Amino acid sequence: MDKEYLIRERPIKALLAFAFPMIVGNLFQQFYTMADSMIVGRFVGEDALAAVGASYSLTTVFISIAIGGGVGASVLTSQHFGARSYQRMRISIDTALVSFLALSLLLAGIGLGFGSQILHLLNTPENIMADAQVYLRIYFLGLPFLFMYNVLSSIFNSLGKSKIPLYLLIFSSVLNIFLDYVLVRFAHLAVAGVAWATLIAQGFSALLSFFILMWQLREYRKSEELVCFEWAELGRMARVALPSILQQSTVSIGMMLVQSVVNGFGSQVLAGYTAASRLESFCIVPMAAMGNAISSYTAQNIGAGRVDRVKSGYRAGYGIVAGFAVLLCLIFEPVPQWFISLFLGEDGTADALRTGTQYLQFICWFYLLIGLKMLTDGLLRGARDMVMFTVANMANLFLRVFVAVVFAPRYGVAMVWIAVPLGWLVNYLISFAQYRTGKWMKKEG
Repeated sequence: MDKEYLIRERPIKALLAFAFPMIVGNLFQQFYTMADSMIVGRFVGEDALAAVGASYSLTTVFISIAIGGGVGASVLTSQHFGARSYQRMRISIDTALVSFLALSLLLAGIGLGFGSQILHLLNTPENIMADAQVYLRIYFLGLPFLFMYNVLSSIFNSLGKSKIPLYLLIFSSVLNIFLDYVLVRFAHLAVAGVAWATLIAQGFSALLSFFILMWQLREYRKSEELVCFEWAELGRMARVALPSILQQSTVSIGMMLVQSVVNGFGSQVLAGYTAASRLESFCIVPMAAMGNAISSYTAQNIGAGRVDRVKSGYRAGYGIVAGFAVLLCLIFEPVPQWFISLFLGEDGTADALRTGTQYLQFICWFYLLIGLKMLTDGLLRGARDMVMFTVANMANLFLRVFVAVVFAPRYGVAMVWIAVPLGWLVNYLISFAQYRTGKWMKKEG
């Protein structure tokens, strides 16, 4: 397809062409995340599954920083690409790669130094503490690879080359699942096995991504230049990336507070919650892909001076996310218990099975809300309208944490997941109100 298809093709066709490879790729990514949990839950035990779940809330903070950094790089790259300013595009890419490599090394050191203390602060049950610490130490060793891959994937997507991250994700996912099985089932490394499998698979994928991008950019790079880093470009990138990093990391910190509430109900409830959360992450993939698609679509069309196409693309996105929401509900709502049992194995307890089933059965009815939230947030992000984007997501976070922390200890763990669609709804209403004002169209490109 034409490399400028986000600017030229019909909006619904352009969005689906952009989003589909991302959906398939991210589904593979979720498959290996679920495989981690399934393999460790079935072959090691319920406590090991709970340990991976307890670690996950902390790792998402670092993942969100990587994703937020990728957003900053992708928006500027998309706008330079849409304006055919290829020299600026190349400088933006080089600046992003150098900056986020340095940031990843700094954060890896912080994680290795303070991960165990944070697990204690999160009320992690003592019977799973040792396994959670092992998982985190290995995870932080691979943090630079995680950052590199996320930033590179965002850059590929901003250039309209979303199939490249798809192929790399498929490769990484298959390798990860294979290593999971070998290291846990045969090498008997337990929780450490799934952590090493993730590190090795992400490392290979990140290095392949880097070399492929360098090959793709050869036509835009002068032969005598190796790296073009600009502080001014970093400043422009930071104006987009920092609000997104703040929003994503603050949300993840909020989810850690929610996790601490769940941890207080014991490892059995935590295991069920972990299983349902893995399935929820799988279901959110198409919604997140549409958010990323509309973000790059908005940025490229604003860069090309085609603001009129942004509104028509946004309207087309409503039909797409509604279709995904109905499909997901039809798949998971009838038999949630069967899906949860895939993670627990023969020794799964009744508390774990009941917790996971109730959460999954409840949340299935609200996937349309998360789709509308991500679609509207993606448009604001692509237009660099970051103030109300941040306000909406902070309102979402505050409500979810408030309901979980205040009401769950009194009325039960179900209040943790009741808070989820309430937060999504408030976020969407604030972002949609900003969209209706039209102020995002007046933002500087």
